[in-house]
Amino acid sequence: QVQVVESGGGLAQPGGSLRLSCVVSGALQEDRAIGWIRQAPGKEREVVSCISIDDGEEYYPRSMKGRFTISRDDSKRMVYLQMNSLNPEDTAVYYCAARRWLICSSWVSGYDYWGPGTQVTVSA
Repeated sequence: QVQVVESGGGLAQPGGSLRLSCVVSGALQEDRAIGWIRQAPGKEREVVSCISIDDGEEYYPRSMKGRFTISRDDSKRMVYLQMNSLNPEDTAVYYCAARRWLICSSWVSGYDYWGPGTQVTVSA
């Protein structure tokens, strides 16, 4: 069984940075891409980044490019999300989620294994 656990959330000031971490454990033979999905208060979940474990291909929605960077450490089975230039609109619960497929997906429904989420609050 695949388990996903996030960490690193917290409070940041506008313009500040946070780094989220995700560890994926369990049966990973069929798991390839890992993504970060967020849900802001009163809004639907949205994919903010994804990385293919096979070739490292990265996906970002246009609105996230340049501010968010996803990376991985295969030896530790860790995936990170570096978030810079944070603004209050980035306040959300951030979920790490793994896919069964090789390539990333821009669809929330494309992710199969989810962590419990970590809260990110951007406020002065």
